[in-house]
Amino acid sequence: MKLSPQSLKRIASRASTRWDRHYVPSKLASDPVYEAVATELHASALPVLDIGCGIGLLTHYLRELGYQVPMTGFDYDDRKIASARAMAAGMSDVSFSVGDARVDLPEHCGHVVILDILQFFTPDEQDVLLRAAAVRLAPQGKLIIRNCLADESWRFRTTTMGDWFAKATLWMKAGPVAYPTADQFRRVLGEAGLSVSIRPLWGGTPFNNHLIVAQSAKSEAAS
Repeated sequence: MKLSPQSLKRIASRASTRWDRHYVPSKLASDPVYEAVATELHASALPVLDIGCGIGLLTHYLRELGYQVPMTGFDYDDRKIASARAMAAGMSDVSFSVGDARVDLPEHCGHVVILDILQFFTPDEQDVLLRAAAVRLAPQGKLIIRNCLADESWRFRTTTMGDWFAKATLWMKAGPVAYPTADQFRRVLGEAGLSVSIRPLWGGTPFNNHLIVAQSAKSEAAS
């Protein structure tokens, strides 16, 4: 499920800025989350909603692997959405929109992906977003989340410093507010009728990232 050097170059060539042309192949090659999401989707035919999509890298990663399902990207950073739209020019069944994930999520029925944004919300706002994501799952859909979990580890401390650095360099428009916990995911998504699995997704990074996958308990039992 890893992309070839040719695929990475092809995606990078679509970027509209010099910075993105260097950033994109490095990010896609080094961050384990893209391969993890692709593996979870198992070439499913369901559409995908990417909440906090940034410049749309997940869409390009999946397209290069042959996933032709409709992809919807959603982010509150209008600058990143402009870049995402420019990179995806000419691609069919791909759309990107700007909005506040707490109140403006588009209608959707399929898989939902949320990567690395929950720390920018309060715990109550995180719960609202998780519930909103859960109701947008198709019966066989998965909610796939990658996020740092709050704990006492050195990885957690390293992640918080990295998030504040992203804010200081203006890559992120806001600094972290609160980091979710494993118990929070199990509670909120369990109340929504979903079965929840959580595992580390560190890869070669020092960050306290985990992969959280939630789906209907019925669909998991049938798989």
